Amino acid sequence: MTVPPKILLADHLKTLKLPTFLREYDKLARQCAAEGLDHVQFLARLVELELIDRERRMIERRIKAAKFPATKSLDSFDFKAIPKLNKMQVLELARCEWIDRRENVIALGPSGTGKTHVALGLGLAACQKGLPVSFITAAALVNELMEARDERRLLRLQKQLAAVKLLIIDELGFVPLSKTGAELLFELISQRYERGSTLITSNLPFDEWTETFGTERLTGALLDRLTHHVNILEMNGESYRLSQSRARKAQAAT
Repeated sequence: MTVPPKILLADHLKTLKLPTFLREYDKLARQCAAEGLDHVQFLARLVELELIDRERRMIERRIKAAKFPATKSLDSFDFKAIPKLNKMQVLELARCEWIDRRENVIALGPSGTGKTHVALGLGLAACQKGLPVSFITAAALVNELMEARDERRLLRLQKQLAAVKLLIIDELGFVPLSKTGAELLFELISQRYERGSTLITSNLPFDEWTETFGTERLTGALLDRLTHHVNILEMNGESYRLSQSRARKAQAAT
């Protein structure tokens, strides 16, 4: 029994993992025929659709793997609310060249000034460039490292985190770390030094990081590695969340 060409083609396209080809070829063939385009032009259009769809799926996988608490872009960030933040610097960072250079970013400022939003925006930009990203709070990261150590899988977790092109550590300084936790975090950052980029958000200025890490020696060694190749975002000012809330209320009242 001869297999109908359409069924055979569908089977081959599934085997080759070309879902956009399978979905679009029939409709596109009719369009190209109506426009008088030849088979090469038809195939060129079909390949372009497959590539566009493949890139979209790749970005979606990167975003899912990053484990962002929310998907936020820099387009939705109100730079006017934080006038001390250098907008041009942030937009330059969104090009992700600093990640290729294995530099770091540290966003400093009080709670509510949009540090996490900017971190998420830069993380999203990196995903769109096809770079592996991982997002985690400092407290959760330290807990994971300590659990991995207790379960004798620390080396595997360290290798996994070291392989990420951009590691985003949010909310450093919100809670002090235990001696073991601080040492494990220092070890991870040391492993990533000049091998991958780390973005840290903190509500504490550098001279207060000792409160988080416990000793001046450990804090100094950590800052030495983090700030060797660093881009610092100063985000001091009125709470970004508070100003956004006021703007929404004012808009609702009009």
